[in-house]
Amino acid sequence: MQDTKKDDIAVRIGTRASPLALAQAHEVKDRLCRAHKNLTDHAVEIIVMSTQGDRILDRALSEIGGKGLFTEEIEAALIKGHIDIAVHSLKDMPTSLPEGLELACYLEREDVRDAFISAKATALKDLPAGAHIGTASLRRQAQTLALRPDITVSTFRGNVQSRLKKLDENIVDATYLAMAGLNRLGLKDDRIHPIEVDEFLPAVAQGAICIEIARTNDRAKELLRPLNHHDTEICVRAERAMLKILDGSCRTPIAGLATIRSGLLSLKGFISLPDGSESHSFEGTGTDPEELGITVGETLKKNAGADFFKKLNIGLGA
Repeated sequence: MQDTKKDDIAVRIGTRASPLALAQAHEVKDRLCRAHKNLTDHAVEIIVMSTQGDRILDRALSEIGGKGLFTEEIEAALIKGHIDIAVHSLKDMPTSLPEGLELACYLEREDVRDAFISAKATALKDLPAGAHIGTASLRRQAQTLALRPDITVSTFRGNVQSRLKKLDENIVDATYLAMAGLNRLGLKDDRIHPIEVDEFLPAVAQGAICIEIARTNDRAKELLRPLNHHDTEICVRAERAMLKILDGSCRTPIAGLATIRSGLLSLKGFISLPDGSESHSFEGTGTDPEELGITVGETLKKNAGADFFKKLNIGLGA
């Protein structure tokens, strides 16, 4: 195997250690090398990092600090200059970034849908009464219970492979994963059944890979420029602007999906109580992604009312 001297490294990519995170980091590496002929495979190094979110798997994210647990260590490395760029699943990113960092690039979005995964049924409606579903997502929990209040839902964390293994072991009757992750890993399984977005609205930014850099790193910005997918950027900016208005965290069941059709940007947002007993949705259109996200978020807050957010017990809208 060819040795690569430290001085030969032109770009250092920081990533989490899961198979999906590594697949995404390698996708970015491959795209960089294709876009810049002077970048050889050996000049781009992938640096694997451990995050709290990966290490703590026995509790729900809402109990241990939320989405930032998947990014803190990697962002610290960016700030210190130990890595040049960081590759993230955008749905795992908090809406506010540490001072001095920015999202500089968005790859073209993958399939936004959730997948219902079970050997016992092809859809949620077909599961027997009292069936048991595992999920780490309050959004999926809320949408599940709204459709099937007889279902038992329990916290089910871990990477794609570990969740499928738990399914093999009959720990639960069904689970959910994002189609994007399954596609990126090349996983094919007869138990995988995509759910259309009109039944299960996806998480904000689901299916999108983003690349984070230090704001002052002009060289990284130039390297990443050819990789950016404009329509994906516009859509996820709208979704994240809505999420920020709703103070979205892992304690809040929120879904959102923006699309561009015939040049028109539309955004549908959804909020729910965790038990699925009450939910609100709204869809708006516009031209500016941030303005549209704010409008949809504010409308959802107004339509839901103060009592709804008191029930969430997170002080939202107070």
